[in-house]
Amino acid sequence: MAARTLVNVPPKAKRGEVIQIRTLISHAMENGFRHDNMGKPIPRDIITSFVCSYNGETIFDATLHPAVSANPFLTFHTVATESGTIDFKWIGDNGFSQEASAKITVE
Repeated sequence: MAARTLVNVPPKAKRGEVIQIRTLISHAMENGFRHDNMGKPIPRDIITSFVCSYNGETIFDATLHPAVSANPFLTFHTVATESGTIDFKWIGDNGFSQEASAKITVE
């Protein structure tokens, strides 16, 4: 299942500037505790981890649990050190994996 992702990274920053990074991924996040109208349990289907790397170095990672809402929105900060690529990866149940990336120019 391909999920829709949105990443917000400033396209330019000054060296040493603290930048805000925001991510949103479209995902239903079924916690596994609910039952369908026939009484059968609905299998768990959540995003279990998120990793963000800046030019190959991990700058943020998170382990997500069933209490996280659908369409998780994550915001965090880092220091702009050099121009390059910021990569994002979400991993979940049932073989779910989604990746995105954004370029940043540091002046």
